[in-house]
Amino acid sequence: MARLHLSTFHFFIVLYFSFGSTFTRSSLSVYASSHLAGFSITDFNSDDLLIHQDYSPPAPPPPPPHAPSVSCTDDLGGVGSLDSTCKIVSDLNLTRDVYIAGKGNFYILPEVRFHCPSPGCSITVNISGNFSLGENSSIVAGSFELEAYSASFDNGSTVNTTGLAGNPPPQTSGTPQGVDGAGGGHGGRGACCLVDKQKLPEDVWGGDAYSWSSLQKPLSYGSRGGSTSKEVDYGGGGGGLVTIEIEVLLEINGTLLANGGDGGSKGGGGSGGSIYIKAYRMIGSGLISACGGDGFAGGGGGRISVNVFSRHDDPKIFVHGGNSLGCPENAGAAGTLYDAVPRSLIVSNHNKSTDTETLLLEFPYQPLWTNVYVRNGARATVPLLWSRVQVQGQISLLSGGSLSFGLAHYVSSEFELLAEELLMSDSIIKVYGALRMSVKIFLMWNSKMLIYGGGDVAVATSLLESSNLVVLKESSVIHSNANLGVHGQVLLNLSGPGNVIEAQRLVLSLFYGIHVGPGSVLRSPLENATTDAVTPKLHCELQDCPSELLHPPEDCNVNSSLSFTLQICRVEDITVAGLIKGSVVHFHRARTISIQSTGTISASGMGCVGGVGRGNFLSNGIGSGGGHGGKGGLACYNSSCIEGGISYGNADLPCELGSGSGNNSSDDSTAGGGIIVMGSMEHPLSSLSVAGSLRADGESIGRSEQSFFVVDGLNGGPGGGSGGTVLLFLQTLTLTETAVLSSAGGYGSPNGGGGGGGGRIHFHWSDIPTGDVYQPIATVEGGIHARGGSGRDDGGAGENGTVTGKACPKGLYGIFCEECPTGTYKNVTGSVRALCLPCPPEELPHRANYKYVRGGVAERPCPYECISDRYHTPNCYTALEELIYAFGGPWLFGLLLISLLILLALVLSVARMKFVGVDESPGPAATEQGSHMGQSFPFLESLNEVLETNRVEESQSHVHRMYFLGPNTFSEPWHLPHTPPEQIKEIVYEGAFNTFVDEINAIAAYHWWEGAMYSILCVLAYPLAWSWQQWRRRIKLQRLREFVRSEYDHGCLRSCRSRALYEGLKVAATSDLMLAYLDFFLGGDEKRNDLPLRLPQRFPMSILFGGDGSYMAPFTLQSDNILTSLMSQLVPPTTWYRLVAGLSAQLRLVSRGRLRVTFRPVLQWLETHANPTLRNHGVHIDLAWFHATPCGYCQYGFLVYAVEEDYEPTSIGYADEAVRTNPLSRVKSSLGECLTGHPRDDVLLTQGHRLRRKRGYRGLIDTNSLKMLEEKRDIFYFLSFIVHNTKPVGHQDLVGLVISMLLLGDFSLVLLTLLQLYSISLVDVFLVLFILPLGVLLPFPAGINALFSHGPRHSAGLARFYALWNITSLINVGVAFLCGYIHYNIQSSQSKRHPNFQPWNFSMDESECWIFPAALVLCKVFQSQLINWHVANLEIQDRTLYSNEFELFWQS
Repeated sequence: MARLHLSTFHFFIVLYFSFGSTFTRSSLSVYASSHLAGFSITDFNSDDLLIHQDYSPPAPPPPPPHAPSVSCTDDLGGVGSLDSTCKIVSDLNLTRDVYIAGKGNFYILPEVRFHCPSPGCSITVNISGNFSLGENSSIVAGSFELEAYSASFDNGSTVNTTGLAGNPPPQTSGTPQGVDGAGGGHGGRGACCLVDKQKLPEDVWGGDAYSWSSLQKPLSYGSRGGSTSKEVDYGGGGGGLVTIEIEVLLEINGTLLANGGDGGSKGGGGSGGSIYIKAYRMIGSGLISACGGDGFAGGGGGRISVNVFSRHDDPKIFVHGGNSLGCPENAGAAGTLYDAVPRSLIVSNHNKSTDTETLLLEFPYQPLWTNVYVRNGARATVPLLWSRVQVQGQISLLSGGSLSFGLAHYVSSEFELLAEELLMSDSIIKVYGALRMSVKIFLMWNSKMLIYGGGDVAVATSLLESSNLVVLKESSVIHSNANLGVHGQVLLNLSGPGNVIEAQRLVLSLFYGIHVGPGSVLRSPLENATTDAVTPKLHCELQDCPSELLHPPEDCNVNSSLSFTLQICRVEDITVAGLIKGSVVHFHRARTISIQSTGTISASGMGCVGGVGRGNFLSNGIGSGGGHGGKGGLACYNSSCIEGGISYGNADLPCELGSGSGNNSSDDSTAGGGIIVMGSMEHPLSSLSVAGSLRADGESIGRSEQSFFVVDGLNGGPGGGSGGTVLLFLQTLTLTETAVLSSAGGYGSPNGGGGGGGGRIHFHWSDIPTGDVYQPIATVEGGIHARGGSGRDDGGAGENGTVTGKACPKGLYGIFCEECPTGTYKNVTGSVRALCLPCPPEELPHRANYKYVRGGVAERPCPYECISDRYHTPNCYTALEELIYAFGGPWLFGLLLISLLILLALVLSVARMKFVGVDESPGPAATEQGSHMGQSFPFLESLNEVLETNRVEESQSHVHRMYFLGPNTFSEPWHLPHTPPEQIKEIVYEGAFNTFVDEINAIAAYHWWEGAMYSILCVLAYPLAWSWQQWRRRIKLQRLREFVRSEYDHGCLRSCRSRALYEGLKVAATSDLMLAYLDFFLGGDEKRNDLPLRLPQRFPMSILFGGDGSYMAPFTLQSDNILTSLMSQLVPPTTWYRLVAGLSAQLRLVSRGRLRVTFRPVLQWLETHANPTLRNHGVHIDLAWFHATPCGYCQYGFLVYAVEEDYEPTSIGYADEAVRTNPLSRVKSSLGECLTGHPRDDVLLTQGHRLRRKRGYRGLIDTNSLKMLEEKRDIFYFLSFIVHNTKPVGHQDLVGLVISMLLLGDFSLVLLTLLQLYSISLVDVFLVLFILPLGVLLPFPAGINALFSHGPRHSAGLARFYALWNITSLINVGVAFLCGYIHYNIQSSQSKRHPNFQPWNFSMDESECWIFPAALVLCKVFQSQLINWHVANLEIQDRTLYSNEFELFWQS
């Protein structure tokens, strides 16, 4: 159980020291005191270990043979027999030694006293059975020895040998001599209250210790204390001897005492005796004590050894010294407690204060002890020189425990301490000489290790080695006034404030990591070192650099011949949050060093007081500053000055101490800065990170202090010390904002002293990466100072020192080997900024900037990059420019492009003529009917005429033509009025007619999705919207015709024959599908002689124009077979055909939005060409408008009426009134909706000039009413000036050739524009292509298709479609222009930020990105005009239709 407790405690201690447990020291001490005994550590081989001999007196000779055993009843007055059971039932006082032996049991019953109170009286019990000491019974003797099978000491029982010791072993000095009243010694020395100022407190003691060699089985009596009188012996007696050897079970609930006797106030206390216990098993919670007796000076503790295999309870065991009444702070020394099973030695003084020590002599080596515990105020010492303290497990010093090695006045010895662990808590170790310590774990808690090396250099080096942890906590100190090496393998942790490791020369090595916590200190040499301390060697008078600074030895041993005062060697990671201070501080073979914000590595003021650059003094004692990297400042007084110290050393590889004021004899002299070296030539530091400070400053005379000394009655003062050396061999450096790296000079004295010169800082970079693997080797945000110190009063400031770096490779410059600035190159080795030369500007292309190159630019030419990814190296041209310059430049490229376009156009024209044939004809001759119409104006044939050309006889039964209202659009479809006209009321049933109209109107109406699709296509691609509308119109017309022809039962007609044969109704439309009409025919069974009406009876007759005056649907005159047959009753067909062709030619020039202007030539043509010829046939025509819809759409046409020879005025009515009219009295109608915008009743002149009002849908248009004609213009009005119908110009092949050239040019310009935009951004290309999807590309295939189509009518339609794509693509061109403009503005702002940018040197730079879009606009405008001519040439192949000569027109 005890071993289990100790294992737990051991684990806790290790964790606590390693990870900073928050247990208090007091709790740790109490816990350790009560649980540390019996801890076991696995044995290790110790056969070859050297153990020194025992210097204590030899063990006493074996005792003489025992006398015969006494009798139970006769001699002891007991009951029974010793061979069975012997019971002592009454008190017994013995006067001599008693030997009790037998094979039975021996019981001393309760309340029985078994005494032999004479000093040295021995009671020996040797039985084979059981032994029992009853409750409240007691055994008193000088010696009690027990051997039995089992034994029990019941509650209240006592075995007491206190003060009854016999004579101690001969040749021992346990009893003090003299009359000092000192305590007796045994396991520990007796105290002595004598005060001797010539000796240390621990050098004064009473009786000495003895029987060290038998502490495992102590058999010695304690010693008597001294007396204060020669006449009377007041000293207390020594403790007796208790030996208990039990075979099986030992139960101790009573008390076993072998204490020294008390000496009172006049005698020293006796030392404790010996107690030896051996058993297989022990239980009980009794008391075992061999303490020293109290007295004027306390006696030393005795010796106890416990050899029990199994301990279930922990009895209280004490071996502390006795109290000293004459000197309470100096009790007797503690005795020894040896636990044989775990082989542990415990020295505990029960927290009694003492200066008296317990001697630890030679330690056994076969087997090794496992643990040694010194605790509770015990002071142990290893007095033998050249001793080894070696244990297999743990050495623990707790709760005021102290362990010292050697003698304070003889420090020329070395000591060895070997253990698994060394644990110290509120304790101290003193070493007089040198210590070689080797442990695995070294933990210190508020403890000290003080090593006094003395002046003997041969034994002045101590080595502390820990293969695992070295942890200092709570103000723990390791101090040596000589050389000290601390070696380890894992971690050295100075955890917090007050933790110090200091020595005159200090070497820390072989650790994986060293952590110097906030408030912790590593220092070498010591502050205020004594004269017997070992003084490190400093090279103050030599300018030669010690070789070990640059090439240190690899072994990391403490070498007093080297110049280092503090070296950290072969340590992976070093973290400094406290202070590291030394004269020559060296970090060798370290990997990383991190100085935190609270950390400092300092050699400030640790250099030379004199030195090579020492200052000088005026006669009054005022000194100049010391020099080093810079000269020291002048010392001036009353205009008398003296030079400062000289500058010395090598700036490129400094390794010298700073110099001081030069006055070694003065207490107020200043010293220069020391040396800090990190890394070496062979083993540079991997990384240095500084957030705190790294200083090697010169010493200053403080600003607030009046430091001066007197020379010849004058006040003087030294100058400041010069800065030392900071030499860094490293790979990377990080200085944060709070970091300070300084080697500054010190301030001079206040009365004119000069400032010290600055020191030297050098960064010797290792393996500086270059090229593509370059990484910045330094991040510097803090301060780096090598400034000179300020002078005081008239004194001068010291010169600045030097901050240098290793020469940088090509491409890098400066102290930290940074990359040369962009636009410069460096092709030599060096660190000067001027070596980074500017790159020649002539090597930099336009639109390029010098680019960042990792590792800097080492050679010319300097790398550059274009200002945008759209430009391509090496010349930073756009894709377009690369194309242009690939063909010799802009002018040659333009010439080649034009030549190529002309060549391709010629080839295209030849191919077109071969494929299509020649379109142009010299002018057609007059032909009859259809052939004439096909050549003069072939597209005027309606769908009804094409499908039914062989049915001319239908005109004989034709009754009336009823026109649909509306332009057949998705918003305003065709529709018929519900009221039947007067002309058909006789042949239809009005009710059935209304039903028929409803069905027709329902079929003619469009679905919502058709209009929605049209709206979408209008936004995306208007030509497709036009095609969609024509397609839906065509389907709608086909549906109407199928309905009337086959689906409708003709129920509205009165004719039975028409209803039976599904005849009498026919739907037809113009070729533009904007004007539709319904023809009514007689069925043949009406039996009406007045029907059908002859032509004169139909006058006035309305004939409506097809189209709406737009480019895609110009006004045309519909003339099918029925109309031609009707008109042939008065007008010859050839005249009628010519009239229709001429009027249609004039109408196609009418443009919507400009009706007032374009209708005027039509009116003039009617007056000059049409009516003069028609008058010969008794016919007159006038321009009119019809059927104004609610949406404002008007249908235009003309009125045909008859004229008599006498020109008498007649009324003009509806078609059912067959009346003659006079052209001079033509209708003067009031302007209707198309003129005023409001529907009105027509006012018509009748015969006799009588006015008749009838609701109508028409109004005559003449030169007067034309002025009032309402113009409806939309957003596309201005495009009518570009795309419009014109008169033919002839030269069709030439026009086609030019169109081919422009078409190819258009496509080329589009590609060049897209290429230019691609140089800007792919987004711009996307916008131009898809704002109107592919609108900028489709004119080319549309134009090719138009040029290579067969038939004039089909070619004209495709040409108009091509014209639509051409004009629509202007939107894409506008987007291209906008993208170029935005890019120009952005590029202009970027050009201001890039001074190296140079615009392109011909007329295509960013400011002229409008050229290609502008050229496209011009090209498309020219194409539009040529397409207009091309369409006119196709549609009007007879140019005499536009002849102004009356005769020429009618004769053609």
